[in-house]
Amino acid sequence: MGLFSKIVEGLKRTKENISRKLYGAFRGAKLDDEFYEELEYALLSADVGAEATESILEELKTRAFKQKLSTPAEAKKVFDEILVEMVDYDVPPYEYPLCILVAGVNGVGKTTAIGKLANYFVKQGKSVVLAAADTFRAAAGEQLSVWADRSKVRVIKHEEGADAAAVVYDAIKSAQAHGTDVLLIDTAGRLHNKKNLMEELKKINRVVERDYPEADYRRFIVLDATTGQNALQQVEIFDEAIDIDGIVLTKLDGTAKGGVVIAICTEKELPVLYVGVGEGKEDLLPFNAQDFVSAITQ
Repeated sequence: MGLFSKIVEGLKRTKENISRKLYGAFRGAKLDDEFYEELEYALLSADVGAEATESILEELKTRAFKQKLSTPAEAKKVFDEILVEMVDYDVPPYEYPLCILVAGVNGVGKTTAIGKLANYFVKQGKSVVLAAADTFRAAAGEQLSVWADRSKVRVIKHEEGADAAAVVYDAIKSAQAHGTDVLLIDTAGRLHNKKNLMEELKKINRVVERDYPEADYRRFIVLDATTGQNALQQVEIFDEAIDIDGIVLTKLDGTAKGGVVIAICTEKELPVLYVGVGEGKEDLLPFNAQDFVSAITQ
């Protein structure tokens, strides 16, 4: 199955949720209040969010006026263009050595996402080492080791309860010694009210900045797409702590509210970089704005 086919299949529930409503809106005779009300309902029901929905409607009205569009059918192409623009970010290409710190709350699939990222980079011909810096959750290191075995990459870990920053320091030294292309750092799931864990995350961040200055350093947050708008608060909290660079959105295949991608990109001004659309190690896909929009609106 090709990448586009996978994203279409992964967004099947979102498409089923939104496409019928979009069809109802765009089959109307004119661009009137009823059309915009139907379109608003379709977007909100897909968890696009109030702020992003308002931006889409205002931009569509502006362009429809400027381009002298008179029917919903004429406006459909413009609508799709607006959605693509809202989720399409110019992300700098990776440089190597590359270091990616992966953070997020409990249960979003961080360790699994890291395992899939390891597979992705190995497929790109890159050498990879994993840092098991989740020393808080029982068996987290073992879970990461299973993923390391699947992709035949190294993993650096200490015993449960060890200093997570020390694990990261050792992983950095290992990556430097071996000339490794990619270091992926797993971290403990944490909520904003777990002050000690948030401070630990900041400490890990400082260790990377201090001891791996030659690396292209990226900080990703993993979000569970099924949580919808709640994901926005998580981005805000982690962004304050470590200055997030991008988002990995998991479980997109398990929700009818995939429109949250638009809400995240618009309200938080951060790119969605990868989306999880299945359980297999090949099912974490680089995000493509055009493919995403086509998958939910066509």
